[in-house]
Amino acid sequence: MTYLYKKNCEIRDDAIPPEGMRRIAFQVEYNGSAFYGFQRQKNTEKTIQEALERALTRVANEPITLVCAGRTDALVHATAQVIHFDTFAERTEVNWVRGVNSYLPTTIRVIEAQDVGFKFHARFSALSRTYSYLMNASHIKPTHLDTLVTWVRLYNENQTGLNLDAMTKAANHLKGHHDFTSFQASGCQAKTATRTMIDIYFEPRGKIVCLNITANAFLQHMVRNIMGLLIKVGKGKIDPDYACTLLTLKDRTKAPDTASPDGLYFVSVSYPDALNIRFKPRKPMLL
Repeated sequence: MTYLYKKNCEIRDDAIPPEGMRRIAFQVEYNGSAFYGFQRQKNTEKTIQEALERALTRVANEPITLVCAGRTDALVHATAQVIHFDTFAERTEVNWVRGVNSYLPTTIRVIEAQDVGFKFHARFSALSRTYSYLMNASHIKPTHLDTLVTWVRLYNENQTGLNLDAMTKAANHLKGHHDFTSFQASGCQAKTATRTMIDIYFEPRGKIVCLNITANAFLQHMVRNIMGLLIKVGKGKIDPDYACTLLTLKDRTKAPDTASPDGLYFVSVSYPDALNIRFKPRKPMLL
């Protein structure tokens, strides 16, 4: 029996999409400071998805809905978000980029387009996602880079920065396959809190410290909740081994507060080599 095509969904080998339809993927970057997250919402038009779909619809001259690799929260940025959409419009990859960018606000940009075929799915084909979290620890808040880097206030006048050795020790407890309930937002609708943390490490760059974190998938607020713990550890307020305790407790109320969305960037999505996706990881320009 032939599998019925469903717009923007995964396509099986025996599926027959409508004649003339194509699947296009974009790599997108955005400054999320003025938006209420990526996903379209009923009560506001200030979302990344709304802006992209509005621009795509004008360029394609047909209604367009899109799928993303991972939904970012309000105020969160991206340098390498991946989306896909299905369309009957015939445009070159260059014209997709130029045309859509001409209708987008300056805070959102399409970096690259690729005709990917129907076996690709921005979300379900992804093997992993990577975020970078940029922070500056100081006694006085800098006047520059507001919303682009998180400021970590140092209250102790003798403290010159965060204890990265302690933070790394805590972070290493989170590597592997775990139940991350203690790092899950209360309103998260994920069916399970079990995720695989592939890598997590710190990258000092002058006065900015970057945490790079890769997992097969992330829960709502998961990165920011992990950062809330690691910042407390870096300040000497919590023992690094408490990270292991939190995994065992599976209780969000036992964990520190959620860190600010400022300085959080979606920087990479990995896909199987067989799909031949050209998009590469892209770090924030500050690094």
